[in-house]
Amino acid sequence: MVKKKTKKKITAEKEEKPTLVKIVKEIKAPVVKVEPEEDFSDDIGDDELSQEIAKTIKETAGKSDRYFEAIGRRKTAVARVRLYTKGDKEFLVNDQPYIKYFQTVEDQEGAVASMKKMKCLDKFRITVLVKGGGHRAQSEAIRHGTARVLVDFNNNFRKRLRKAGYLTRDPRMRERKKFGLKRARKSPQWAKR
Repeated sequence: MVKKKTKKKITAEKEEKPTLVKIVKEIKAPVVKVEPEEDFSDDIGDDELSQEIAKTIKETAGKSDRYFEAIGRRKTAVARVRLYTKGDKEFLVNDQPYIKYFQTVEDQEGAVASMKKMKCLDKFRITVLVKGGGHRAQSEAIRHGTARVLVDFNNNFRKRLRKAGYLTRDPRMRERKKFGLKRARKSPQWAKR
């Protein structure tokens, strides 16, 4: 014996099924783009950073003319960076201010990027001796060296500088010339006839 469906059950089934109109309305709902916020959980506040730098400077105050030294490299450029806690607060590259030594703004910004990241460009006297490479490689070698010397000065800076990528030595270098070729891979022109 087959049971007959009542009107109430039939109307309830119709309401449960999604109709094409409902689906289209859901699709046409306004799309709100949510941009991910930057994660500054590892960043130190300006006040805390200044206090930490001042504390480390006081610890090294008793020593005469104390400096921290590190070497930064990029391609064939080598930069020897010295960070002094005493003296004039300046950034010298080969006995010249870095703004005078580097002609382009990109190179100037690149050279002091690790110092600006830690907000301590005007807190130290930094002298750099840089040799080899071109101007771009020299600025990146200086950035690498200053990042290393800041970690040597205060080990708490390592996390932020590592995240920015300033502590990693860029291994890309020019490939050597091979014999029988013009350059590393370019071969001389060849004609069959």
